[in-house]
Amino acid sequence: MTPRLITLLAAAATLSGCTIIPRTVEPPAAALYEAGMVSAADPRASEAGAQMLRQGGTATDAAIATMLALTVVEPQSSGIGGGGFYVAANARGEVETIDGRETAPAAAHPQWFYKDGVLLKFPEVVPGATSVGVPGNIALAAKAHAAHGRLTWAALFAPAIKLAREGFAITPRLHAMLKSNAKVAGFSAEGRAMFFGADGQPLPVGTVVKNPALADSLQMFADQGAKAFYTGPNARAIVTKVTTAPVNPAPMTEADIAAYAAKDRAAVCGTYRAYRVCSMGPPSSGATTLLATLIQLERFDMKALGKDNPVSWHLIAESQRLAYADRARFAADADFVTVPVAGMIDRKYLTGRSALISQSGSIAKAVAGTPPGAEKLTFAPSSQLAENGTSHFAVVDRAGNAVSYTSTIESAFGSGIVAGGYYLNNELTDFDMNPQLNGRLVANRVEGGKRPRSSMTPALVFGPDGRLRLVVGAAGGATIPAQVIRAVIGVIDWDLPVQQALALPVLFAPGTETVYVEQGSWLEGMIPALKALGHADVQPRALPLKANAIELRGSQPWGAADPRSEGKAIRE
Repeated sequence: MTPRLITLLAAAATLSGCTIIPRTVEPPAAALYEAGMVSAADPRASEAGAQMLRQGGTATDAAIATMLALTVVEPQSSGIGGGGFYVAANARGEVETIDGRETAPAAAHPQWFYKDGVLLKFPEVVPGATSVGVPGNIALAAKAHAAHGRLTWAALFAPAIKLAREGFAITPRLHAMLKSNAKVAGFSAEGRAMFFGADGQPLPVGTVVKNPALADSLQMFADQGAKAFYTGPNARAIVTKVTTAPVNPAPMTEADIAAYAAKDRAAVCGTYRAYRVCSMGPPSSGATTLLATLIQLERFDMKALGKDNPVSWHLIAESQRLAYADRARFAADADFVTVPVAGMIDRKYLTGRSALISQSGSIAKAVAGTPPGAEKLTFAPSSQLAENGTSHFAVVDRAGNAVSYTSTIESAFGSGIVAGGYYLNNELTDFDMNPQLNGRLVANRVEGGKRPRSSMTPALVFGPDGRLRLVVGAAGGATIPAQVIRAVIGVIDWDLPVQQALALPVLFAPGTETVYVEQGSWLEGMIPALKALGHADVQPRALPLKANAIELRGSQPWGAADPRSEGKAIRE
């Protein structure tokens, strides 16, 4: 049989529920590293992935098990009710990406968020059903497993099923999220019964919660394959919940769910100081924003300036402002609009953009440029800041395969709607809710079958020798590229170990005149210096930060988790 036919047969077997070992996977290679590593935002999820590595699984097997476990223990942030982006590489440095972003129902239209001719505001649609997109994570997992899995499909579900069936303890972070997002977390009867007491208050830290409905759903998907998510009882349950929601019911159909497909996308790669950096292209704005910011900074000696110099952070702010301005104007689902990806990271174009940056002063107003291939009709102005429904995880196996995977349900607890024991996303609010600006259509407007623009930036960084150096990503809405930028500069320019790089404070400059610095960090002490450099509006802000990474040095993987989170890296 041809490799293509083998791949198709493996995928079909996975979707039909057969537990075969995909034959496209090469036999275990000689170990490149002394051990594999998993870094995730919850140690129980990291351990689920590490179990797969100990059983001889690949980085892809471990990443899928981690995503499934996060569905159970981090219900506010991630899981099978949402979608994700998968960026993977093998030991030869070959990179591929899979788009598992949610899609709008076929009935969706540019006025989706209007009621009686009036544009609704975010609190009026979340919690609620008009925010729900067709979930993509299970389809993404099936596609990745068919190509790069070694363990059986069912084996990947075992840790998550055990956590859901036997119970998991509420952590301080989950408790805090339940308290601050009680309206959404307790929107459905299932959510209230699971996480709230008779007094209406969140259950205390340490309370062991069982989720038998989710355990049953996961067992069904494990036994019957990914098809069981997109057809049959599970699809009907999603449709019923969405179409009969007490707030803003929406016309999602079983056909919408059955039609969902995870898509292979071309990886978007560029170079920064001889390092190759790869991330996710449209519908993500991650790769273009990350690469544009870095390439615009290349002409400055960031190493000599150092992390303690206000000029370094001023330059990062200026470069971010330019990159985010382009992101806002051009980034969207490339299946629906022309996104000038090559132009947005073109070195000649970015050299011109970089020339706007000065070490001694600030750009008065950062506006989008005209990258090669840009269309003039597109304009999309929003940059959502307050988002907590996302999780990133990084995996490397002994053979040198790596996965950088960001998973999301958008806001904390998504839409608030629970189906089959899991929260459904509110991803459609990542579209620009107003389809026009100054009489012009925006690129990221709502359309049937379209995928909303994302900030998720799962990234891989390869050293000048071609070997993998860093697997990194983050959660936190529009701050995600800024967090990854900070980590890459920390490792490459400032020679920091990856854990110290993730501990660096974050500066976020989303293309406007306002620059946000992480509240409570030592960047607050630089506010006067940043203002002296021309930034009139610099504000301390409690940013939604959560990053995970693995650095490769020699034969050792070094895992890191954001010290602001409950994350942990676990060796095989």
